[in-house]
Amino acid sequence: MLNKKLELVAKYALKQGLKINALRSLSTTLSTSISHKHHVVKEPLVYRNIGQELELTVSKYGDVEAIVSCHEGKRYTFKSLLAEVDRLAAGFRKLGLQQGDAVGLWSPNYVHWYLGMLGAARAGLTSVGINPAFQGPEVAYCLNKVGLKAIVAPEIFKSQNYYEILRGICPEIADAEPGKIKSEKFPHLRSVIINSETHLKGALRFDDLLDLSNRTEQEEIGKYQTKISPELPCNIQFTSGTTGNPKAASLSHYNFVNNGIHVGNRNQLEGERICVQVPLFHAFGVIITIMAGMSKGATLVLPAAGFSPKDSLAAIVKEKCTVIHGTPTMYVDLVSAQRELQVPLGRIKKAITGGAIVSPQLILDVKKVLGVESMRSVYGLTETTAVIFQTLPGDDEESVLHTVGHLQDHVEVKVVDADGNCVPFGQPGELCVRGYVTMLGYHGDKEKTEETIGADKWLRTGDQFVLQEDGYGRIVGRLKEMIIRGGENIFPREVEDFLNAHPQIVEAHVIGVPDERLGEEIVAFVRLHNDVDPKSFTVEALRAYSKGKIAHFKVPRYVVPIDAFPKTTSGKIQKFKLSQMFENNKKN
Repeated sequence: MLNKKLELVAKYALKQGLKINALRSLSTTLSTSISHKHHVVKEPLVYRNIGQELELTVSKYGDVEAIVSCHEGKRYTFKSLLAEVDRLAAGFRKLGLQQGDAVGLWSPNYVHWYLGMLGAARAGLTSVGINPAFQGPEVAYCLNKVGLKAIVAPEIFKSQNYYEILRGICPEIADAEPGKIKSEKFPHLRSVIINSETHLKGALRFDDLLDLSNRTEQEEIGKYQTKISPELPCNIQFTSGTTGNPKAASLSHYNFVNNGIHVGNRNQLEGERICVQVPLFHAFGVIITIMAGMSKGATLVLPAAGFSPKDSLAAIVKEKCTVIHGTPTMYVDLVSAQRELQVPLGRIKKAITGGAIVSPQLILDVKKVLGVESMRSVYGLTETTAVIFQTLPGDDEESVLHTVGHLQDHVEVKVVDADGNCVPFGQPGELCVRGYVTMLGYHGDKEKTEETIGADKWLRTGDQFVLQEDGYGRIVGRLKEMIIRGGENIFPREVEDFLNAHPQIVEAHVIGVPDERLGEEIVAFVRLHNDVDPKSFTVEALRAYSKGKIAHFKVPRYVVPIDAFPKTTSGKIQKFKLSQMFENNKKN
């Protein structure tokens, strides 16, 4: 529509004999009224692979601690890290893995995950993050979906025995020599590597993999980096789908390195020590944390293998952490733990959150209860290498509370209506993204890739979004989550933000459920403070509280107090499970 208007303007202008400069000025005025931005900055994008980025970091920050694993008692400087990574990369190649082969990393936050991801990158392999909570059928899907040649896992974490799960879906492991698995069900799988002190049938110990190569073979890894194109895949992320099987988003070295650099720049990570609460396998862990930290020589501190607010507080104190990484639900639990324990935390400069929408009330709570100087948000998708928008250094409180930050460096975005036309600034529509952050595609799924990324390279996010003329943005909600109640469009985000400011509510999440009369009704699941009687928190009480503060049609019809929300390992609320819980309660 806009292009047609400009064409008509141009024809009219030429007829009237207007000068070309005046025409350009008029074109610019018209074009700047639509929701489109391309944020170009002075610092250029780089053409390096992950291995080369690590070498550059070692040259700058070699004696700085790269990672500290509190629960394992392990520490690596960037210099010692590179040596260990190359031992692992050479071990992978000694096993027969070749450039482009996929290696699964199925583990909570252990150092072997971190080494595995970097070792795979230095060997020219593609690492595949697998949710450590996955069970046999889910792991079987992952093995075949991307043709995993090898998989790295711990032996046991909590009640989960990873080795026995693998044997359960692939019995041939127990009868095979390490590195020579042959399975009709999993034709690509050759090696199972277990981080264990025990020798397990058919599996190779992680420490033995490190010792598999000699010094010459390890030195060859450094020379091999010039043969790994930055445009090649380096990682596959399984999307956290709520229906059906997850899709496998393929990301490149170029995606990883550049997004890491610009996230690191925005978050001013140089010299910082980061308390890492997020799982490493997730995009928040691998890009916003590992790659951004690497680009600035920051130290990653792992408090525990799985998220534990008490362990996080202890690690912040012991390791003098100055930055915290976590999802909104992690911060909810961290704030609750700190209110109870009152730990003297020291100076925390920044708390960085992403992975889900964060409410303004939670931001205020984090700053007040944890004593954080600056709260920063990142927003993006797995398919966009984690970050599209991000808080700028020095942003005022209004921007932090009510936007997801400013458009990321060198990224282009637009907001469109249902017909694909750009809407004016300040109006909601679907956010589309183009640039170095967009994934290569969904592995083995051309149809889904083409649904998501058009021939013009615009990636459709599925998020209802508002873009401001100054480059800041706001999430309205997921298009698929929008509730239509009696003809009124309601986004759960708005109702959740309102409920999260209620003095008796710790955390609230909203879903829509079918209703014969209105089409859909609103259900609010609420986690209350410990001193609040759930029986007293009624719909009537909520209506009274809401009067004059929010439109009547946005007030939930049903309120369900809940002790804990069902979450993915990456900290996202599983709203489909809330729907199932509501339906089951109705039946009972």
